[in-house]
Amino acid sequence: MSTRLRLRQLEALDCVAETGSMTRAAELLGISQPAVSRLLSDLSAEVGFQLFDRQGGRLTPTQEARFLLPDIHRVLEMLDHIGEVSRHLNDRKAGHLRIACLPGFATSHLPGIMARFLADRPGVTATIEPDRPERILEWIVGEQYDCGITDSFDGHPAVDSKTILIRSVCILPTGHPLLAKPRITPENLAEERLIHTRRDSAFFRELNEQFLAAGVEMNSIVEARQFTAACELVLRGVGLSIISELDAAGYGARGLEFRPFAPAVPHRLALVRPIHKHPSMITLEFMDEFRDSLRPFEAC
Repeated sequence: MSTRLRLRQLEALDCVAETGSMTRAAELLGISQPAVSRLLSDLSAEVGFQLFDRQGGRLTPTQEARFLLPDIHRVLEMLDHIGEVSRHLNDRKAGHLRIACLPGFATSHLPGIMARFLADRPGVTATIEPDRPERILEWIVGEQYDCGITDSFDGHPAVDSKTILIRSVCILPTGHPLLAKPRITPENLAEERLIHTRRDSAFFRELNEQFLAAGVEMNSIVEARQFTAACELVLRGVGLSIISELDAAGYGARGLEFRPFAPAVPHRLALVRPIHKHPSMITLEFMDEFRDSLRPFEAC
């Protein structure tokens, strides 16, 4: 006996068993009555036994057919489910999104974007994993995550990346005298205690070059990996800091203010994904929305 049964045969069997009539089954399936009869005849030949008896003008499943029907119901329901999920995927309404990001993003800018993204997509779930840039690159190269938000990215043959330059600002607590200036320069910060990123980061090196060019030595008080940590320290009066405007904007309601820093030292942010893994539509749509959310903070 062949086991290569066709879906249309199973639908015909299920429909005739439900209605007791080939004519009614043909109407529901949108095909002719002879077509239903042929499907059942072929199916009977495949399985090797009769499928229906006629009793009082109604077709009733044989004992063997009744034994098959529960499994047929499960198959048809599963196919309906697969079809529905496929429609949701095409409509960007279902799927799972795995995002690796810098720790600061996991508690600042990303949650708001994610909340809006998920609000219109009830079938979408997400994993957010914060870690250092080196680890994010390892995950993306290994195709463990769909996309990543990182910095200090120098390129990799297995990674597709888009670099966005974000304006940098000097952050100050409310009431600080330097808020009277339209922009803050290295000379303005000569007597200020400074909170800055790691000395081995590209952002710190570029910032330090501007201080050296102005003949000003940084008065370093705290070295912190995350801009959000710098914001918290400035709020507590530890010192001032030069960070991404994207991070500074999130602290405006908490008593932290900022002014443009000159000369411009943009923070380089990278959106990355595995280059050899075909991205889902959900991944591409999320990356587009996240990219759009950065435009108000881009350096000219």
